[in-house]
Amino acid sequence: MSAAVAGGSRLNDLIALARESDSGRRRELLRGVTDLFFSGDRHGPSELALFDQVLGQLAGEMEVAVRAELAQRMAQGTGAPIGLMRSLAADEIDVARPVLQHSWALSEADLLQVAQTHGQDHLRAISQRHSVPASVSEAIVQRGDDQTLGMLLRNEGANLSRQAHEQVVDRASVNPALHEAVVNRKSLPIDLLNEMYFVVEAQLRDQILSRNAEIDPAELDAALSAGRKRVALGDGALPADYAEAETAVRAMKAKGDISPRTLAAMLRNRETTRFLVALGVLANIDFHTARLILERKELDALAIVCKAADFDRSLFLTFTVLILDRDGDAMARAKAHGDLYAALPKDAALRTIRFWRMRRSTGDVAAA
Repeated sequence: MSAAVAGGSRLNDLIALARESDSGRRRELLRGVTDLFFSGDRHGPSELALFDQVLGQLAGEMEVAVRAELAQRMAQGTGAPIGLMRSLAADEIDVARPVLQHSWALSEADLLQVAQTHGQDHLRAISQRHSVPASVSEAIVQRGDDQTLGMLLRNEGANLSRQAHEQVVDRASVNPALHEAVVNRKSLPIDLLNEMYFVVEAQLRDQILSRNAEIDPAELDAALSAGRKRVALGDGALPADYAEAETAVRAMKAKGDISPRTLAAMLRNRETTRFLVALGVLANIDFHTARLILERKELDALAIVCKAADFDRSLFLTFTVLILDRDGDAMARAKAHGDLYAALPKDAALRTIRFWRMRRSTGDVAAA
């Protein structure tokens, strides 16, 4: 008897046993059909359809542990019956997990269907696939909770569109639980990475600066071009004295009266808005970024601005002490940030500040 005839006879015997009511025998039957599927040569379309029908029928009548065992075996194989795999992928998570994580039988449409209709456990399983299509990743970004989204971001095999990455950064900007996953994502566009600078902790800021230092000029220019399209106009209302300060600084600029030392005098005299406008002129950054640095006492960001603008260390320390003002440990903190300023490579500062300069509008004083 040929192998094909023997295989067909065995399959017919197993199909006949499908009527068996005893659970132990039915479990044995399911294993037998699975063994048969993985034995022998590649199955033709009609034979594969028959396997799909039998396995699907038997699996649907088995307890979770048996379906999970079947899913584990089928997920690792190739050419698995697609109807069965779709059914297992939509099953409860103990059954679906290996199929969603590993099976190549599922199409992009199959994965998208599960991602759009099932819960977080199913989304997390999909997020761990070797490759996640962009459309499926987008559904996970839309529906995933923090844990799910973090899992997706840590998977560099997950393809995310520019728009999906922007949604991730918007969400992470107000959610510390996502900071590390976002900053560590290698495929995150560099301009979006720099948007995270003002919201993450010091260690992650160092990683952003390190990546900025490594970026090549062509990638930097492309990132700046993409970033300009995203720059928001609603950074917040300007202060009531902005127009007066801008006029005064514009006049000082025309006379050549603006210098780094002038900035220190403005800050010392608490001419805050005028200081911010003038800082924007000399450092070529926008007013809202300058205000953010001052209001939140972002001294490491100020170090980047001063280094890029060629302000000397003593001037930076003056700014630091004036900004810290009445803080009890102002001098100690100023010294620590002075050391940071000294260690900061100018090239890294220049690359970083180019992203902050994207916000600068053509109507700013520096453009006048």
